[in-house]
Amino acid sequence: MTNNILAIIPARGGSKGIPRKNIRLFAGYPLIAWSIAAAKQSKLVTRIIVSTDDEEIAAVAREWGAETPFLRPAELAQDQTTDLPVFEHALQWLEKEEGYRPNIVVQLRPTSPIRPPKMVDDAIRILLNHEDADCVRGVVPAAQNPFKMWRFNGEDKQLAQLLEVEGIAEPYNAPRQILPPVYWQTGHIDAIRTLTIVNKHSLTGDVIYPLTIDPKYTVDIDTLPDWAKYEAVIYSGLDVVSPGRSRRKMPDNIKMIIFDFDGVITDNYVLTDENGGEYIRAFRSDSMLIKPIKAKGIEMMIISSEPNPVVAARAKKIGLEAIHGVGLQDKGRVMREVLEKKQIRAEDVIFVGNDLNDLPAFEVAGWAVAVADAYPEVIRAADHVLTRNGGQGAVRELCELVLMQLSQKEN
Repeated sequence: MTNNILAIIPARGGSKGIPRKNIRLFAGYPLIAWSIAAAKQSKLVTRIIVSTDDEEIAAVAREWGAETPFLRPAELAQDQTTDLPVFEHALQWLEKEEGYRPNIVVQLRPTSPIRPPKMVDDAIRILLNHEDADCVRGVVPAAQNPFKMWRFNGEDKQLAQLLEVEGIAEPYNAPRQILPPVYWQTGHIDAIRTLTIVNKHSLTGDVIYPLTIDPKYTVDIDTLPDWAKYEAVIYSGLDVVSPGRSRRKMPDNIKMIIFDFDGVITDNYVLTDENGGEYIRAFRSDSMLIKPIKAKGIEMMIISSEPNPVVAARAKKIGLEAIHGVGLQDKGRVMREVLEKKQIRAEDVIFVGNDLNDLPAFEVAGWAVAVADAYPEVIRAADHVLTRNGGQGAVRELCELVLMQLSQKEN
C-alpha cells in the first residue's frame, strides 16, 4: 500500500511574544520556510500544507513550496487554541473538499526550525516499523530532573514531592545517576497515524514511540533573545536542514581575509559638505586586532567599489592593503586576480561583505561572512553572520573569531 504522508505546519498570524514571527527572517529566511524545507527534503512526505488564518503567511508559505488550500477559521487561531482542533479541521476539510485522507500526518512546528538532516524520515520510519504505534514524538534528554522537583502550594505551606520512585525513599536527595532517565518532548516533530487523530481524537494516542534528537538541536523560539541566540546556532556551522544551501565552516588553514569597505569598515553612512566633500564613520576598535592577525601570517586587505580616496586613506591608517573603485559586478573577478597573483587558494580565504555587489566575492571565498545589518540576500548567501553591524565592531568580531580558532588549533 502506498503511504500518503502529509506534513502540516501550523502557523497562526496572531503571535504575541514576537509579532509576525512566522514570516520574520530567521538566519536570512522566513521562520516558516525552515519547517517547509524539512518537509520538502524528506523522501517520504508526499504533501505539505500550512494551516494558517493569515493571508500574508499563506502567501509566504506558497513562495517556499507549501500548499495553503484553505484559511483556518479565526476561532482556531486564538492564544489558547490547542493543536488537536487545528489538525482535525485540516483533515476534515481535505476529506470533504478533495476526498483526500493521508495515512500519516507529520507535525512540524515553525518555532523549532533547527532540525538535523533525515529527522523527518527517521520519525516516519519508526512509525511505519511499529504497527502498534499511534505516534512518534521527538524527545531529548531532560536538562532538569523532575524527580528533584516539587509542587509549590504557597509560601506558608509545605512543599510536596512531585514524583516518586519505587525503591528510592527520597529521590530528590538521590544522585542523578541512580534515578530513571527522563526525556523532554521537543517541538521538532510528531509523526501521527491519521486514525489516531480521527478515531481517538488525539495527536498522540496511547502508544508513543520516541525519536531521540541530539540536544544541540533543542530550540523553541518564544522571545527576541531566543531569536538571536538560535540564529547564532545556525551560524555556528551545525549541520541542519536549511531553506538554502548548506553553510560552510571557517577554513582550517586561513591565508587571507578580505573586507568590503562601505558597510563593513564603515557604518554605511556618509556625510557630505557644501563642496561635495564626503566623510565616513568607522569604529576605532575594529583595527585593534589587525596586527595580531597579520602576525599569524594571515594577509588582510580591502576590495571596494567605492572610488573615493577615503578608502585608501582609511586602509593605510589601519594597516591594510586596498583596491578601490572596482566595478559593482567585478569584485569576484578582482578577487580571483588577487588570489592568483598571491598564489592563495580561494578555499583558504574569508570575505566579509554587506551588500549585493559583494555576492560575486562570496562565490569565490572559502568562507563568506556578512555583517549583522547586511541585506537579506547577502545574509542568505553567507556562511556566517556576525552579531555586530558594519562599522560598529563587525571587523573586530571577525578577528576575534579567527584568533579563537587559531588558539584552539595551537592548544
